[in-house]
Order: sequence, then structure tokens, then C-alpha cells
Amino acid sequence: MKFIDLQSQQAKIQEKIQSNFKRVFEHGQFVLGPEVGELEEKLALYCGVQHAVACSSGNDAVLMALMSHGVGPGDAIFTTPFSDIAAVSIVKILGATPVFVDIDPFTFNIDPEQLEKAVEAVVKRDASLYPLPGDGSVAGLAPKGILAVDLFGLPADYDAIAAVAGRHRLFVIEVATEACGAEYKGRRACSLGDIGCVSFAPEAPFGAYGNGGMCFTDDEGCADLIRSIGRHGRGKDGDDHVRPGIDGRMNSLQAAMLLAKSEIFPEEIALRQGIAGLYTRFLDGNPLLVTPYVPDGVTSAWFRYALLTESDEDRSNMLKKLGEADIPAEIHYARPLHLQPVFGGLRYREGDFAVSEDYATRIFSVPMHPYLTSKDQEEIAYLLNDWE
Repeated sequence: MKFIDLQSQQAKIQEKIQSNFKRVFEHGQFVLGPEVGELEEKLALYCGVQHAVACSSGNDAVLMALMSHGVGPGDAIFTTPFSDIAAVSIVKILGATPVFVDIDPFTFNIDPEQLEKAVEAVVKRDASLYPLPGDGSVAGLAPKGILAVDLFGLPADYDAIAAVAGRHRLFVIEVATEACGAEYKGRRACSLGDIGCVSFAPEAPFGAYGNGGMCFTDDEGCADLIRSIGRHGRGKDGDDHVRPGIDGRMNSLQAAMLLAKSEIFPEEIALRQGIAGLYTRFLDGNPLLVTPYVPDGVTSAWFRYALLTESDEDRSNMLKKLGEADIPAEIHYARPLHLQPVFGGLRYREGDFAVSEDYATRIFSVPMHPYLTSKDQEEIAYLLNDWE
């Protein structure tokens, strides 16, 4: 059994991939070929935005989005401590300060009520209102933006986040890698912030077979700026370099592969939703497990099917059972970001973000991909439900 099954997916679209690759080799434009523009147009339409800018990776997408807002030293960027490190590390790379905000206990996403408290604490420079970096930097910090990460396939509560952002004049960047294909109150993930960013990492719901990323926005000026940043800061005429930039261009082979995958992506999202529903039906009665929560008006792309156990001991026992049966399971995330060594200089402490720290000891994920069979799910559920 596989945790993620890319081989079955590849077999389904192999002929289309080969045909698209053949086209790239024939025209020979291996960077920013016509496939890149075609992909941008197709995904902008799918996500319901005016502009999409392809790039070389998800990290570059976040980097360019933050650079387009002039993020740098002295800026406070509010974000979650319970996610993959990739997006948040860019904040540090730019010299800005990540100000962590605990997660909603039901959705695992950034908690808007806690977000309001964190922003107020920075504005008033008062760590008694909410845990802030203890390195002394708060005295020189100014609230700048919100970096919301859609975890495990579920979009964050963007209406509530937008309300906080509006009160404090903050931008909102949505990191929608795990939620691409999900919906929030009739709007697609990637369209829910001022800029949406995705990584096309192979394991993502909409993933390439290598690196790739994209930024989404309705702001034409922002799209032009991001495009310039990703092409070494080029101006509109192509000869002048008018700002610092990076080589963030997407290669044509990845775009060609993603165009092939786009034809089956809606079907794969539907399959993921069916698999998640069956998992929940199998596991809902287990008193040692909490199954995932999806709010009304929201759908999940089901990047992960994440479960919470009653205790770390229960998690260890369940992981052992699965391992003995050669069933893969993973922990996301075993250590919250505020306790990671790379952010040690911020001097956050254990206990600052109780929900994230608690869940790190009790969460684990079981196999989730569109080609998981009901028989495999039954085997997983049988082992997890054998708790007496």
C-alpha cells in the first residue's frame, strides 16, 4: 500500500504526457514555452481569478508574493506555527519577523480570533496580550501582512481573516498548495487572498513531477510586478532591469505535464472526497480518534486525511499496528514551527501555542490519494478500530 500513488495517476495520463512532452521537444522552448502561458490561462479560469503567474517552485511563489508587497526587516508577518516550514521560512529569508498565531482546534488552520489578539499585541507592543517574539524585536515591528496556510486540503476562514486584515490594513497571502481544488463559500482556493500561492510539488493534489509553482491575483499591477520579479526584475520592454529579481521561470516540461493532469484533476478531487467520506464512515465511532472537520459551505481537497488520537500513547500504538501491517502513516507535524531550531532566535517558548503543541503529540495521517481502494481503507479502519 502507498501513502501517495503517483504511478497509478501517471498510467492514466501517460499518453497525454508523452504527447505534450513531444510538442515541447519539437519547438525547443524549454523555459516559458507556450505551455506555460496555456497553463496560466487554464488555472486562472479554474480558480476564478484574472491573473496567474507561473514560476519555478512554491517557495518562489511565496517569495515573489512577499517581495511584491515590499516585505523586509521590521515587518511582522502573521502566520501559523502548525504547517510545513517552506512558506514561513521565506519570511525569515527576507529579514521580516514571523509572528505566530495558534490554530483553530477544529480546522487546524490559523485562528482568526487569535490573529486579532496577535495583531493588537504587536500594535501595542504588549506581549501580555498574546505571545510575541521574546528577542526584543517587537519594539521595532510594524504589522505588514498575513500568511495563511490552507492545511491538509481545507481553506482557512478567509472572511474572518479578511476582516482582521481590513481593520489593520494588512495584505493577505493564501498558501493554497494543499487546498488546490477546494472551495470556500462558493470561491475556489487560490482566489481567497490578495495573492494565492501554490507549489506543484509531486505530492500536492495538483502536483507536477518536479518543481513548479504559481501566483494568483485579481490585481493586474500586482501580477505584472510578480512577473517582473520572477524574470530578474525586467521592465516591460525586456531590456531594462528595474528592480531586484530572481530566476523564477517555469520550465515547459512541467507545464506540459500539468496540462495533462489538469484534464483529470476535477475527477481526482471528487475521488478524494469520496475516499475521505468512506474513511469518516469507517472511523467516526472510534472513541480514541477524532476525524477531520469540514465547516458548512467549505469543501476540502483532502491532501491529507489527518486523525487526532486521545493521547500520544494511543498514537504510538496505532502507528505500530499500521507499521506491522506494512501500511504507511505519517505525522504532520511533530514539532510546531515556533519550537524549530531555525526560529530559536525569536525566543518563543513551550506553552505559547497550546493547541499546536498539543496536536503535534496526537496527530497522524493515513494513506490518501485518488486511487486508494475501499479494500485498503477497510484494512486500515479495521486496524485502527481494534482498540479494545
